[in-house]
Parts: sequence; C-alpha cells; structure tokens
Amino acid sequence: MKRREFLTAATLTAGAAIVSGCQRAEEGKSVNVNKGKKVKLKLATSWPAHFPIMGTGVDSFAARCGELSGGSLEIKVYPKNILVPALQVFDATSAAQIDMFHSGVYYWKGKNSAFSIFGGMPLGFTSEEMITWIKYGGGYELWRELYAKFNLYPIIGGTTGPQMGGWFKKEIKSLEDLKGLKMRIPGLGGEVMQRLGVNPVLLPAGEIFTALDRGTIDATEWVGPYLDKMMGFDKAANYYYTGWHEPGSILEITLNKQRWEKLSKEHQAIITAASDEMTSNMLYEFRIRNAEALRDLPKNVEIKTFPPEFFDAAKKALAEVIATESANSADFKRVYESYEKFNRINAPWDAISTKNFLEIRG
Repeated sequence: MKRREFLTAATLTAGAAIVSGCQRAEEGKSVNVNKGKKVKLKLATSWPAHFPIMGTGVDSFAARCGELSGGSLEIKVYPKNILVPALQVFDATSAAQIDMFHSGVYYWKGKNSAFSIFGGMPLGFTSEEMITWIKYGGGYELWRELYAKFNLYPIIGGTTGPQMGGWFKKEIKSLEDLKGLKMRIPGLGGEVMQRLGVNPVLLPAGEIFTALDRGTIDATEWVGPYLDKMMGFDKAANYYYTGWHEPGSILEITLNKQRWEKLSKEHQAIITAASDEMTSNMLYEFRIRNAEALRDLPKNVEIKTFPPEFFDAAKKALAEVIATESANSADFKRVYESYEKFNRINAPWDAISTKNFLEIRG
C-alpha cells in the first residue's frame, strides 16, 4: 500500500510539472531544458563582416541558434582575418583553435580532391539535386567520413543556386582566346579551365576586385549579378559570361568533431535545424537579388555565352579530370561513384519533369 501511495504521489508530481511547463509555454514563456548550461562557440568565416547573403546568412544562423535554444547556445561570428585568415578556417577548426567555420567546400580541394565534389561539379547538379544527393543519396555519410580524418563534422550551410561563368576583360570568341589567361576560379572548374589553357588562381573575396582592376588577373568568376555588381566587377570588365561550372555550389557549417560530440543532443538538433533554415533562405534570397541585379546591370556590360566549341572541350576536359582524379584518389573515385549513382536515378525523372516543363514554359 505504501509503495502504491508513493508511486501515485510521484506520478501526480510529474504530471503537475508537465502541466505547469505547458502553462508557462502557453503564456508565452519559453521552456528551456538547457537552462543554466550555457554553451559558447566561436565561428570564423571566409567572408568580410556582414557580407551580403553569405555573411548575413551566418549572422542570422547564429542568432537563430540563440533563439531556438532560449539563449543557452551562443555562437559568436568572427569575419575573415579577425581570428584566422579567410582560407585557414579549415585548419584552425581541425586543430580546435576555433569551434566551427563557414566557408565554401571547394576551397579544400588541396586537402582531398574528393572534397571538391561536395562543393558542386561543373556541368553537374543544381542546388536542389546536390542537397538531395547529400541528404538522401549517401553524400553525407561519405562527406562526414572523410572530414572525420581531419577531426571535423560538416553540415550543409547554404547554397548559391546557379552561378555565372565570370567576368572577362576581353571577349572570348574561340578557345584560342582562353590561352594564357589568368582567371580566379577554384575547384574542379579551375582544373577544367586549366586544361583549356587558362591559368587558374585562388583568391579570397576581398582581393578579387583589386586583382582584376589592376590586371593581375584577366578574368574572375564569383557568384552572380547581385554580389558581382556589389564587388564592382562591372567597373573592371565588360564581358559577363553565363554559367556552367557551378550550377549549385554548396557552402558549409563545419564544427570541430570533438566539440560537436560534446554538445547536447538538443544543441546538435538546433544547429542542424538552423543550418537547414539558412540554406533555404540563402537560396531564395540569391534568386530574387540576382534577378533584380541582372535587370539593373550598367549598359557597358555585355552578357555573353561561351562559343559552342567551348562546351564540347569543357565536357571532354571534365571527363579527363574525373578519370585522372579517380585514378589518383580512392576517395575521389568512391565519392564520384556515389554522385553518379544518384545521377542515374535522378536524370530520367528530371528529364520528364523539370527540364521538360522549362522547355514547355519557354
């Protein structure tokens, strides 16, 4: 009888606590299970402070983590060169000098050539297709396995949508016009261009305009009309080419793996949810801003498409790059096989759905 009375009292007490919690939530007061367990994380980016869309997206991500956690998770954002240089955030997070970073996956090709696939392939998947492959086609499992070797845990942290092919000081009328050009272009797109005679250069955002304006480089790709115009590229080059090399680039929120594993399940879930929110918001904002900026480009800018022979040569060069990288790296081969496996499933559906509809719509 005493045992029954004890269990009854305990049940009533627990029930009262749940009801009380629900009542507080209904009254507009947040219920925070992590109260008194505040966690602070340092996040470094590869972008200038409050850089539109990519930088402000990270600012919103950090604020959202604070909101969703009831203030128990505080992420402090440090723009490039404040804690570490723009292109050293990978190493700094790997060494636990900082907790996490936001950047572009294609910057780390030198660490492992397979990483470039997670950032997006030339003439490859759109943002929607990339995210689908990563989340549901086996991409995350491979990405996290390979990053774990560097003590890192990656999460999709944004996407740009389709990017433009770049700004050129002179018009490209044939493949010969590419020979010897110095162009800022990273990742596999840079390797393809290299095989077509271009000298690819890797530069962070803050250095590109000066290099183009002074003639240190002859061409550059960046993102799309909105950010490109803001960077001033229309003042340094007149010819603006349509895209092919980054149809759906993926950005990343990547944490030190040990730091990630020490977080509560709740904080892990909040970071993941806020990253997903940032990714979708970034894609939508890029679409409207690029559409508006394209409409408002100055009259000196000429929109161009590379000559047909360029795309034939680019496809051939890409096949050579893939064959070479697959032969040299078992990781690259394995990741590309996963990418192609999804492509074989996705392509027939895409052909009769999205592609077919866009052709009908005109």
